[in-house]
Amino acid sequence: MYNEWFMNFAPLAYRETRIQTTMDVEETLFKTDNLSNIKAETLQSNPGVLPTLRMSACPPLAVDRLVGLTGVSKHLVGCMEVGVLPPRMRALVLRGDLEKIGVIIAKMADPDIFVWLERGTPATKTEIRRATTIVADRLCGAVANPIIRNAQEKRQLSAIETWLKAQQYRHLAAGTKFDAMPPGTYGFRLNIPVNQENSGATVNIPVDAVVMPHDAKPGELPLLIEAKSAGDFTNVNKRRKEEATKMTQLRYTYTGKVRFILFLCGYFDSGYLGYEAAEGIDWVWEHRIDELTEFGL
Repeated sequence: MYNEWFMNFAPLAYRETRIQTTMDVEETLFKTDNLSNIKAETLQSNPGVLPTLRMSACPPLAVDRLVGLTGVSKHLVGCMEVGVLPPRMRALVLRGDLEKIGVIIAKMADPDIFVWLERGTPATKTEIRRATTIVADRLCGAVANPIIRNAQEKRQLSAIETWLKAQQYRHLAAGTKFDAMPPGTYGFRLNIPVNQENSGATVNIPVDAVVMPHDAKPGELPLLIEAKSAGDFTNVNKRRKEEATKMTQLRYTYTGKVRFILFLCGYFDSGYLGYEAAEGIDWVWEHRIDELTEFGL
């Protein structure tokens, strides 16, 4: 089932992302005068250009590698990756760090892509288009797995919603607390407050789907569903502790009243399933979605 979806829809999800990414790269080239103006002022006015600039280097630079080369704070680079600057950073330090970033990017700009930089003449439209396509592909390649995973999660949640609606469940408006859901309702990506065992602090953990059964009794908690998909066995065994950690936090906060299950599609082997079962986590395979009724839905 996963392979069929991947062949039919993953290329489309990737291409749609690449179209948007290409537009972002074009904007970066415009703001930096086709990489000939990577000064502190430019970066300060347009911090969101940093991901494109990292992928414009030869070789492309990971966040940590850029931090190591420049000596700037990782916090600064992390903020720029999402398009902002640290609000409390002193102006003089900020300017100095931005200058360091600009120097490294300018020095490492890929000469085989940005051929006009060494040539010393303006770039042609064809050259800009070619450079934009290459850098956009680099950016998408660096996040290919999250692109596919996000598209698959969206499809899985749609499958859950279609099934729930067929069982006469209704969707709740955003902002409803998970422990105040009326019977016969559901919500997506709700935050569940949990207490941390060591510190006692309260934090929110996101859960993909939350469903309150039709026949729920007063005080009963909804069923918590985490959508999981995987294109290979290796990746899931690296990530299997994520669900176990959530279950531990939920059980510590809500004792035996909590019910947390997985909605699976793809490559999950007995090692993964045994690990989750040992933590008290059950699951439903997507191709047997009607087994959700076994959990009272």
